Amino acid sequence: MAEARQWGGTTFGNELMHRWLIKLLRVVDTRLIYLFTYVFIVPPTLFSPGFGHAYRFFRERFGYSKLHSLTMAFKNHCMFSQVVIDRFAMYAGRKFKIEFEGYDHFLDLTSKPDGFVQLSSHVGNYEIAGYSLVAEAKRFNALVFFGEKQEVMDNRTKLFTHTNIHMIPIKSDMSHLFEINNALSNGETVSIPADRIWGSQKYVVKNVLGRDAYLPKGPFQVVAMRGVDVLAVHVVKTASKRYKIIVKPLPYDKEAPRKQQIDEIAQRYVDELERIVRLYPTQWYNYFDFWAQHRDEKEQDGN
Repeated sequence: MAEARQWGGTTFGNELMHRWLIKLLRVVDTRLIYLFTYVFIVPPTLFSPGFGHAYRFFRERFGYSKLHSLTMAFKNHCMFSQVVIDRFAMYAGRKFKIEFEGYDHFLDLTSKPDGFVQLSSHVGNYEIAGYSLVAEAKRFNALVFFGEKQEVMDNRTKLFTHTNIHMIPIKSDMSHLFEINNALSNGETVSIPADRIWGSQKYVVKNVLGRDAYLPKGPFQVVAMRGVDVLAVHVVKTASKRYKIIVKPLPYDKEAPRKQQIDEIAQRYVDELERIVRLYPTQWYNYFDFWAQHRDEKEQDGN
């Protein structure tokens, strides 16, 4: 797979910047920091590859005019800056009001002895789900990028200290697959991002917003191999200090052949992803070549 379609997953800035931002957010209103980023941080990104991808997203997938696409791409980057600031605001001890949609589906699965999978995407601020959708009866295992900044990992660990949350770093040696399998065998919850190629380069191709795109095969394969229930969970920002967690069950035929199960789960996931993205188009932070280019049938069959 082309390098441009892989996702690094690391937070911008160095550890010193992160420490100072956390200290600042303990005394300064987040909205003032938002304004600072709009004026000094976001404008330079107009010339970045990521901004170009965002612009083409609105121009090609939504059919907006050039000016409207440019405006929406700018708003998208402003929203992303808010999400990053909110994440550090949580590290600084700030709280956000959380609204739930479909929470009963989550509670139903946590009340059962079997493990289950939550499929996420890079929409809104999914990290908040890790702090909010936690049941004492089930350990919550969240896959995280192994190359993330140490300051970010340390602060996540601090927030997780008094919770039933465990982080599983995604590693090149694929050892995270053993942890996922063990967690599900123990009846725990596993949260996996499903809109980025990570670890294994195996993929499934699905039409997303009118064009074929590559999705990682691993998350859907894990669900099918274990025969567990699966939820799609998205967290969107609805106000400066408010988020909404949207939980959607993804039913599939557990008696069907494995390949059909994987395809069905992937399609259900894409259907929900498209629904959320259409409702909150500026909150999908998709700054790389997500959509598929032409590939010959031989390469396609190999995956």
